[in-house]
Amino acid sequence: MIPVNLANNPRLDRWIGFETPGRVRVAVGKVEYGQGALTGLAMIAAEELDVGMSRLDVVTPQTDLSPDEGLTVGSMSIETSGAAIRAACAEARALFVAEAAKRLGCAPGVLDVRDGVFQRDGADAGLSYWDLADAVDLSQPPTGEARWKSPDQHRLLGQSAPRLDLPPKVFGAAYLQDLALPGMLHARVLRQPGPDAVLADLDEAAIRHAAGEAAIEIVREGQFVALLSPSERAVQAAIGAAELGAAWHGARDLSPAVSEPISLKAMPATAYPTGDPPAEASNRRRHQAAYGRPYIAHGSMGPSCGVAQFQDGRLTVWTHAQGVYPMRQLLARLCGLAPEAISVIHAQGAGTYGHNGSDDAAVDAAVIAMRRPGAPIRVQWRREDEFGHEPLGTAMHIELAAELDAGGRLVDYTADIWSGSHTGGRGQALAQTALGLPPPPPMVPPTGPGGVRFSGGILNALPSYDIPARRYAEHLVSPGPVRTSSLRGLGGPVNTYAGECFIDELAEIAGQDPLAFRLGMTSDPRARHVLETLARMSGWAERGPGGAGQGLGLAYCRYRDRGAYVAVAAALSVDAEVRLERLWCAADCGQVINPDGVKNQLEGGMIMAASWALKEQVRLAGRGVQSITWDDYPILRFDEVPPVEIELVMAQHERCVGAGEVSLGPAMAAIGNAVSHALGARIRELPFTREKIAHALLAD
Repeated sequence: MIPVNLANNPRLDRWIGFETPGRVRVAVGKVEYGQGALTGLAMIAAEELDVGMSRLDVVTPQTDLSPDEGLTVGSMSIETSGAAIRAACAEARALFVAEAAKRLGCAPGVLDVRDGVFQRDGADAGLSYWDLADAVDLSQPPTGEARWKSPDQHRLLGQSAPRLDLPPKVFGAAYLQDLALPGMLHARVLRQPGPDAVLADLDEAAIRHAAGEAAIEIVREGQFVALLSPSERAVQAAIGAAELGAAWHGARDLSPAVSEPISLKAMPATAYPTGDPPAEASNRRRHQAAYGRPYIAHGSMGPSCGVAQFQDGRLTVWTHAQGVYPMRQLLARLCGLAPEAISVIHAQGAGTYGHNGSDDAAVDAAVIAMRRPGAPIRVQWRREDEFGHEPLGTAMHIELAAELDAGGRLVDYTADIWSGSHTGGRGQALAQTALGLPPPPPMVPPTGPGGVRFSGGILNALPSYDIPARRYAEHLVSPGPVRTSSLRGLGGPVNTYAGECFIDELAEIAGQDPLAFRLGMTSDPRARHVLETLARMSGWAERGPGGAGQGLGLAYCRYRDRGAYVAVAAALSVDAEVRLERLWCAADCGQVINPDGVKNQLEGGMIMAASWALKEQVRLAGRGVQSITWDDYPILRFDEVPPVEIELVMAQHERCVGAGEVSLGPAMAAIGNAVSHALGARIRELPFTREKIAHALLAD
């Protein structure tokens, strides 16, 4: 069977090549933005080809040189791109082995490869990949007949390897924000205070005065206003003056109340019910609760950047967006060019975690470059741009109901989820609205496994346990008060947070230990294994009674009901605020490619989830986002990060799945359950601030 991504890009030379003696070109369509994906994919290529990692030249994803693998999302790079590169390399290896056998007059089965050199009976056969490169045609499609290595044949996979992307980051050569091209002009864009705002007046004299002696150019079309200068200092000062000197009609005017998750219930929404029929009336014990998460920001450490140059009818764009081909498609539509006239080159940004301002910054640069051909245009967003105008992670309000039978077993579960769009910002940009360009055709929701409608808001809507009757309804809010799009994990972490905290509530009603309650409705041996491993790691058996200010909580989830099995425990103390003391994680991600890389992702997800749980909330009012500085939008600080212990289940004969998003939901829920254990009272709405702690204690 040929993996989907390879079938969609069927020439083997699109993925690998041996053009340079002693080197192997490896190209993939997935981008690196800190998750270590390119290192894992390179390891897979090196394993299947039997060459050393040091021989690989991993191509930066770009439309002229890389296969089209769409967006880098959903913890699927290793699973989907990994399968494609594995198959492509296995096909190439088989072609080379056949050619070597023909020249040596032997059967292919007697040949082995060590670091690109063919061996026969353990001795060097005098041929290498590069000796045969001219004779082997890699422009052909895969046959689907080449066999991948089995796990017992692996020499690299399952062993930790250093990240390929880290040395450039340490020594200052990795980030798009640092790209400098000859003759480059710096640009800033004046933003509309809402999609319907019309620019009534602009004080251009004040803009030029703020720029000082440096040349400043004002590009204005419709509601799109950009400032250009050879001096970044000048254009930075000028945009501040432009904001003060701009008069807008029809600016957005939001009530502060829309910051809260409960406000979603009062907004227009379409309901999508799924699952079993409603429960019939019974005398079973029934429990209901509501959970919520507010709007949150990506919190990228470096604000977004985009660089573009339009020259001789060709547009070249450098971006840290999540996919070069989707970006090319967006640029073609907004710039009126054929896709073949656009080259998109990926460069890493300082934090992405979903659809932040990266697409907009690239589109800004391209729009300006089309109107000022020749010079490279660099658009660098400011911190207030990133917080104020990026697509946010939507708020969610979740109402849960469950029934327990006479033995205390969970037999019926219902989730009602109110959510804005988790992916609706894709294929659109702020410049599109400002220029008055038509929106793209409405996106038809794709279908997931079993033909179920896919939506980011329903991921892990139901807990990962054996529950006889279960159902959910997504109430998709549109339009919402602000632009929202994908943020790490989409709705999955929030649904897991709500569901796993609710499971603890049900365990208490049933008079059972939270771990025992979960194990009692878990038949999957892999799920039971991670739960039992976590219990050992965290000392669950010694967990004391609650309500004394010290808490230990746990949570479990199978990512999207088809991916990694992850269990997380949190130990913490609560006084006026929550202080994390330790986090543990047991994870089964199937076949592990790079153990150190997987641990990086699990730990990073847990820390990010802790920040969401304890700190983060976007404040809305008036013209839009009010929390536009780190003071307004605090995140977890280094001195608040607890020790983190991770244990991997090395299930090397299982299917390989991703790890980038899988620990977020269980980590948030474990913290929520630990807070409840510490206080003897339940806080259901994130984040767990000082005010909410006080309110919970007073209410209790």
